[in-house]
Amino acid sequence: MRRRQHTPGWILCKLRGADRMLGEWSSAVVLCKQFMVTEQTYYRSRNQHGSMKADDANPLKKLEKENSRLKKIVADQTLDIDILKEVNRGSF
Repeated sequence: MRRRQHTPGWILCKLRGADRMLGEWSSAVVLCKQFMVTEQTYYRSRNQHGSMKADDANPLKKLEKENSRLKKIVADQTLDIDILKEVNRGSF
């Protein structure tokens, strides 16, 4: 099954709708079937985005992307440093 990338705003909108529907239904299982998501996805989204507002979600996504990019840069630099150390020792 293809993985979907939903925007934080969409996730927050669905979580707010889920809160309203959860009062009507007695089970989160029925709710997950209605929204066509697994229970694991529902609870993970609830933990990550549950207390956020729509205005807070988009900057968080941008920060996560920036953090990922910086981690890749650090990994590349570490690899370059290790290669230079090997060359400097003379053991090819």
